[in-house]
Amino acid sequence: MTTLQMNGIMKQFSGVPALRSVDFEVKAGEVHALLGANGAGKSTLMKILTGAYVADGGSIVIDGREAAIQSPQDAKALGIQCVYQEVDTALIPYLSVAENILLDRQIQAKGLISWRRLYEEAEAILARFGFSIPVKKQVEACTLSEKQLILIARATVQQARFIIFDEPTAPLSNTETERLFQIIEQCKQAGLGIIYISHRLPEIFQICDRITVMRDGQRISTKETADTTMDEVIAAMLGKTFSEEFPKTQVPIGETILEVKNARGGKVRRADLHVREGEIVGVVGLVGAGKTELARLLFGADEWEDGKLIVNGRALRLRTPKEAVQAGIVLVPEERRKEGIFVEESVARNLSVATLAKWSPRGFVKQRLESEQAEKIVRKLGVKTAGIRQPVGHLSGGNQQKVAIGKWLDTDARIFMFDEPTKGVDIGAKSDIYRLIGSLAAEKKGILYFSCEFPEVLGIADRILVMFEGQIVKELSREEATQESIMYYASGGE
Repeated sequence: MTTLQMNGIMKQFSGVPALRSVDFEVKAGEVHALLGANGAGKSTLMKILTGAYVADGGSIVIDGREAAIQSPQDAKALGIQCVYQEVDTALIPYLSVAENILLDRQIQAKGLISWRRLYEEAEAILARFGFSIPVKKQVEACTLSEKQLILIARATVQQARFIIFDEPTAPLSNTETERLFQIIEQCKQAGLGIIYISHRLPEIFQICDRITVMRDGQRISTKETADTTMDEVIAAMLGKTFSEEFPKTQVPIGETILEVKNARGGKVRRADLHVREGEIVGVVGLVGAGKTELARLLFGADEWEDGKLIVNGRALRLRTPKEAVQAGIVLVPEERRKEGIFVEESVARNLSVATLAKWSPRGFVKQRLESEQAEKIVRKLGVKTAGIRQPVGHLSGGNQQKVAIGKWLDTDARIFMFDEPTKGVDIGAKSDIYRLIGSLAAEKKGILYFSCEFPEVLGIADRILVMFEGQIVKELSREEATQESIMYYASGGE
């Protein structure tokens, strides 16, 4: 049986240990979950396996023979592939679907490319997995879920022996997720070893054979999935029990500060809602229901076709996000790396960008004041970073999200909108984000919380609005809402 073993892997950054003699193993024909909170070391371990980093110590052994992995090319030559969470970093946007799927084959090809054969082969590969994506379509025009499926298709045709799936279901609908699980089962039956990284514990217990938990750069445990529980896994990840997954602070509800009447624009067909001081209003729906589009409409990022927006009793017509921010409405978008942060800029610059006028009189940034404010927000949010001058793109997903939220904290915003704020975020960082949202509500801010994760909306919201096909079709109180009732209306029930 083919086995990949990582033995005693060690890695330091600037003298700080990131991995402390970590052992990890995946066998052919198994799905092995690798779990841990942000900063646990799992990403560093996988970057060593894929050749992005070189280990300071330890060994990688495949089929009993030590493997020298010094680069991504070395890893691919050994049959190690990765389907990344950040799909846009792994695809070439201006090439077609077919070109991205068969990218390595094109690079190695000699002479002229036969486009007819290229498209036919790509279509056959997609058809084999049941994917329906036009092969001539440019990748930059594809949806998030389509991009994820393209990456999966690419990995499976590059003679992979081991595939790493990093948060693969984050951008997928329920139907696409089930199809992905079928594909993973096909890979498993074909003898591939699957390393599965996800923060969604129910799916871990659904599809994984073994679970390895890391914490603070060390392997804490490896167990057969059948021999452990979610509570045990959470305790291993956090180093403590986690009895309250959704901390909910009860705060007094005040006056109405936001009203939306008959909002229409793009995919949003009709939306009526209101938000009061200190209130967290959940907006839920299945993938494609129009939640993100509604958030963009209210933020002035998309054009209104009809309807009214009333803030603090004043009717407004927002044409740009700048006008929304000036009106006291801010948005933490779903795609944080594309729209929520500047990945190449520092933590400090990202935290000051929304209030840059304060720190740059006459066009010159007062770096000392900017740094002091950044340090204050980093401490308040518990951002784990080597320093405020570290590029945000080097932080974990949860810490990037904290920065995306933190940049709005020093503004005069009264209405905070969060679009899928815990996507790709580990369970510890999720708890931090829930508490932060609760503290904003306690400061009499109004919160709109857009999510397709029904349990988290049930845990955090005071009121729940259900969307279906671009419309808000039902309002439920915290007391009457259940997962079943939300699913009923989210699926078109009346």
